[in-house]
Amino acid sequence: MISINKKTTYDKKQSLVILCSSFKNKADYSLTKEQISYIENDIKANEKKVVSLNCLSHLVFVVLIDEKKDHFTTLESIRKHGATICDALNAGKHKEVCCVNELHNQEYSLSLAEGVALSNYQFIKHKPSAKKQTNTLSNINIVDAKINTSHISNLSIAVDATLKARDLVNEPVNILNATDLADAFKAMGKQAGFKVEVYNKAKIKQLKMGGLLAVNQGSVDPPTFTVMEYKPKNAKNKKPYVLVGKGVVYDTGGLSLKPTANSMDLMKCDMAGGAAVGCTMYAIAKAKLNVHVIGLVPATDNRPGYNAFAPGDIITMMDGSTVEMLNSDAEGRMILADALHFAKRYNPELAIELSTLTGAAAAAIGQYGIVSMGTATDEQKANLTLSGLRMHERLVEFPFWDEYDELLKSDIADQKNLGGPYGGAITAGKFLVKYTKYPYMHFDIAGPAFVTVKDSYRGKGGTGYGVRLLFDYFSNI
Repeated sequence: MISINKKTTYDKKQSLVILCSSFKNKADYSLTKEQISYIENDIKANEKKVVSLNCLSHLVFVVLIDEKKDHFTTLESIRKHGATICDALNAGKHKEVCCVNELHNQEYSLSLAEGVALSNYQFIKHKPSAKKQTNTLSNINIVDAKINTSHISNLSIAVDATLKARDLVNEPVNILNATDLADAFKAMGKQAGFKVEVYNKAKIKQLKMGGLLAVNQGSVDPPTFTVMEYKPKNAKNKKPYVLVGKGVVYDTGGLSLKPTANSMDLMKCDMAGGAAVGCTMYAIAKAKLNVHVIGLVPATDNRPGYNAFAPGDIITMMDGSTVEMLNSDAEGRMILADALHFAKRYNPELAIELSTLTGAAAAAIGQYGIVSMGTATDEQKANLTLSGLRMHERLVEFPFWDEYDELLKSDIADQKNLGGPYGGAITAGKFLVKYTKYPYMHFDIAGPAFVTVKDSYRGKGGTGYGVRLLFDYFSNI
């Protein structure tokens, strides 16, 4: 991973990024009159917000920031500038870059470094022919008197955790099945210092997790249920926060085989919620945040083989209730329901569940945010929304009206696992909330979890969506 460091001075041999509101060359950047004139003319004549200068041995970038604009929009634009700068540095085979912040807000420096670090990510481990394409950039140095070692440490941890989530999401199922996912969480637990217990199929049967077992019926690989816990001695919260993540490592749709052409090509990403939970646990423990948090990830693949559950089946869930299964491609809610019921034993302060749950959520808002809904308090929702704005992983709250419950009623079971053609993202959330008796938020990340075209610093493929939001939320409790 790229290294982020605090520096007191700028090394004139390094590539440089100057953050300023107007370019006045106040500091000594060792620029010639001609170079200064070029920068000033490019800003004036072309009204550019970012000017780049190739000094042969290194690059110089001037990033102009309008501090009068919306603060969160400004932070996001700086991250995006960081992605553009990262591409230029790697194209020129540069190894280091220094950011000098002439402004008074340290968040600008951190956002720039974050954008560069996240966009430096590559997933080429299975591509031996890509050795020559490996990024050269390895160090980001920040010159900003307002930045301290804690800022640097937390930013490095957030980036590391996000990239770990991307790695998990990008792995195909022949390399990362449910057991492999649980093993990855075990490894992170050892690295960061949190407890990890993995329940095997026998234990899952003993717990009567009917939803998880039903989805797993079509698979040759066994399911897993991973329980993670980070509990510092003097945690701020008396009741734990619980994170629940969908761990469907591959989704064919089961017997309700996905009908859309090429729709299965990306289904290795259907465990992005589980990856976000495990990697958030890693970040919280690594940063030694003073919060008690538990992570739960039910995991399996969903295939049409063996004794795969069939539309019309009645499934008895862990809580004893029954579900009329009408579509096996609505499998995520089946495994999450058992996990949410399991969470009752902790009497959580708040449970946050993340899942690539519905195409309806992606259709509603695209890849630009998270569809959210739930029963959390107004204060909890406001703080989550604020973290979403800060990290540009924005929350869009959908209604949770009682009328949607009517769409899930079954003639022969307690409820159906499908609510009909309308309000699909909402009926999925309404299905899940029935298994909770505590403050709960449902985050549907189906849109932004995996992108097929490069999206600035989020890259292409798995984005690690949700990790930065949750780490920011718990950092500010």
